[in-house]
Amino acid sequence: MRLPTYARERRWTTLFGYVLFVALMVAGYYYNLTFVQLGLIDLGTRLVGLSETAVSAWMAALALCTLVVAAVTGVTMDRRGWSTDLPTKLRLLFGVVCVQFALTLVAPHVRSVPAFGAWIVAASVGLGVGFPVSFSLAIDLVPVPDRGYVAAAITAIAYFGANAIPLTWSIDVFSRVMVAAMAPGLVVLAVLASGRVTRIEAILSELGDQHREFGTGRFCYPDPVRARTLAFAVPVVLMFGVFFVDSLGFLRIIDTPSLLLSSWQSPDLATRWIIAVAHVVGALMAGVIYVHYPLNRVFLWTFALFALTHVLYTSDLRVAAAFPTLAAGPASPLNPAFYAVAVSFYTTLNFALWPDLSTPETIGTHSAIGVGVAGWLATFTSTALALYFQAAELTLLSHLNVVQALSLLLVFGLGVGLYLRRAVVLSRGGSAT
Repeated sequence: MRLPTYARERRWTTLFGYVLFVALMVAGYYYNLTFVQLGLIDLGTRLVGLSETAVSAWMAALALCTLVVAAVTGVTMDRRGWSTDLPTKLRLLFGVVCVQFALTLVAPHVRSVPAFGAWIVAASVGLGVGFPVSFSLAIDLVPVPDRGYVAAAITAIAYFGANAIPLTWSIDVFSRVMVAAMAPGLVVLAVLASGRVTRIEAILSELGDQHREFGTGRFCYPDPVRARTLAFAVPVVLMFGVFFVDSLGFLRIIDTPSLLLSSWQSPDLATRWIIAVAHVVGALMAGVIYVHYPLNRVFLWTFALFALTHVLYTSDLRVAAAFPTLAAGPASPLNPAFYAVAVSFYTTLNFALWPDLSTPETIGTHSAIGVGVAGWLATFTSTALALYFQAAELTLLSHLNVVQALSLLLVFGLGVGLYLRRAVVLSRGGSAT
């Protein structure tokens, strides 16, 4: 990534802002990706003793509660001016991490349904406050021209660590790792939020004024994007689709040993590293495309990659069913590598998109709606549906056929939408470019 030309005289302050934002977002995303999405399933089924259908209902409740809390938090931030007040946002984030640290510590000891429900409610409050606050930091810490590159760095680091570092996917392991990682983070956030370290306060004061220079996002020119317009609603719907498709396919794949052991939890370190590197390559590609090309190009690439990935998975399953001898050899990491690239594309887009659809006055609301609907609601409703499919004993091929159909529908629908939009522009005598 590069430093903006207007910040040469404050190089170290700007670099501090980049590093702070990347560190906070990587930590938050890794926590949600592993401890929340994967760990809660293990907690609910193995320790509490709930059925997969019951856990799916609780996961959907988590998504809905998180969305409501996020919406309230985002609107409150914008109306009270917290979205442009860096010290306030750091204090809110410190409080969120304190809550999540306590929840992470006690999670392995939850054994009853009421305790599990109380944990879900408390977690949804922390998550709902946390992501509007964390995403709004972009307007203070990351200039618009660099947001694609910074989003790529966040994605690459988070997924490389999640894939290259072997962990057992259980709530006990996740809890120990997260507690050890969060403890020093809490100390750092406490110092940043305290307002008592003179040198750090001077740096934060400079960073806190930067939203006046680059707080307005890339897609808010010449007119700001409003939440009730198609310019905002369409990206939300498209991102909901890609999050939903990813989680719906991923959760069935990781529950199928023949697929999982040749990919994300492979005992072969080389396979894991191939997937980790594919994540990094995909993130870098997405960052460059995001910066240099229109938004619809990134969406088209993302949907096309997911469609190709699921076509590859379902084709392999059909070939294996028709010719069992061909499936006897070692599995190829090609499919999970393609999947990794596709996931890195949409994750990079998710980190950069919402600040670029916002102004300093709307970043709280827009990030709350965008991440809440397209991220949390899509992820956990698809998680609930995947668990329901599994409880209903839907076959692996049938499950992935549904995912494949949805991904192809997204590609086709976006293509038709772009064609119709261009046709309307041409019919009105405008430019087709």
